[in-house]
Amino acid sequence: MTGSAPLPMLPPLTVHEAAHSAALQQHVAQRIRLAGGYLDFERFMDLALYAPGLGYYSAGSAKFGAAGDFTTAPETSDLFGRCVAGQCAQVLEVIPGGTLLELGAGSGRLAATLLLELAELECLPAHYDILEVSADLAERQRQHLAALPVALRARVRWLQQLPAAPFSGVILANEVLDALPCRRFIMQAGRQPAAQEVGVALAPDGTLCWATRPPDAALAAAVLDLDRELPGGLAPGYSSEVCLLADPWVSSLAQVLHRGVLLLFDYGLPRAQYYHPDRRSGTLTCHFKHRAHFDPLRNLGVQDISAWVDFTRVALAGYAAGLEVLGFATQAGFLLGAGIEVLLGQARDPIEQARLSGEARRLLLPGEMGEAFKLLALGRDFPVPLQCFRHQDLRDSL
Repeated sequence: MTGSAPLPMLPPLTVHEAAHSAALQQHVAQRIRLAGGYLDFERFMDLALYAPGLGYYSAGSAKFGAAGDFTTAPETSDLFGRCVAGQCAQVLEVIPGGTLLELGAGSGRLAATLLLELAELECLPAHYDILEVSADLAERQRQHLAALPVALRARVRWLQQLPAAPFSGVILANEVLDALPCRRFIMQAGRQPAAQEVGVALAPDGTLCWATRPPDAALAAAVLDLDRELPGGLAPGYSSEVCLLADPWVSSLAQVLHRGVLLLFDYGLPRAQYYHPDRRSGTLTCHFKHRAHFDPLRNLGVQDISAWVDFTRVALAGYAAGLEVLGFATQAGFLLGAGIEVLLGQARDPIEQARLSGEARRLLLPGEMGEAFKLLALGRDFPVPLQCFRHQDLRDSL
């Protein structure tokens, strides 16, 4: 149930990391006891990532870059942020006085790059709002953005919740959907229902272990829909995940969006590829100090846990909430449509050209970030074709 690939050798925990992980494990164990001996994976993942003071995104360790556990596109190169800024500028030109809202702003590097580039393009938003659930990351963002010119820094506001008033402009989420807690299931022959839910329990020695039980109505319905929709259905032994939280998450954004565009960047696939028969163990992945592995029950609280995004689910949720699918592309397709080659041509000298070319390769190549990461754009009352999809638009694959 945890994947067939062998677990890699991981760096040892420091004394501080080991103590932190043990404290969170005790907290999770207590929650399991209070819940009657079982937690569904969605609740477990929520505790592992967001438990106050203990979860991965709530504690103070470095998350991004060389000193963290993984690297995002904005951390890899400002070329990514500059391309995003170009697309935001097109939207803001159509919606004068619009706002830019970033959900989960990471280290703050993308926000800084966007503001600087939008200033160069003379197309700044009225405000740059950041909705960040992690107090630790919000403080890191403030420190990073403190280096901006005063006029740009003054446009930044941190929100505690989505705007109450109707919002017009751009809502941006980079690697947010993959961190939404998900449910897990496994198909079993000769059982009714055929899908069993995979959750977390306590072994006799008190350690965390996997456990199964019949699914509740919501998970059973979601898996049944998949089984009926996919060619050949889901075979016995097939294990994967479903992010039921994606639907209300998209709906909540649609409720505040009066006019504008949602730009959703993440790693994921259209549904038919996500639940392909060869992907028998799902997509759940953990990252610890730039090592990827498939056991979320270890290194609790000091490693990231994520699952790939079923972009078909997200697109359908947007449609159900009254939004239009404006485009879908790989990261490489987006960057080429947004004019990354023009930015490369602006290098000031051969040294900068070589550096930018290396960064562009990491962003564009299929073996790096170019194919695994995608952009899904949803919108309301925005009839202008988005320029970033002029090179590639794969919405028919959804």
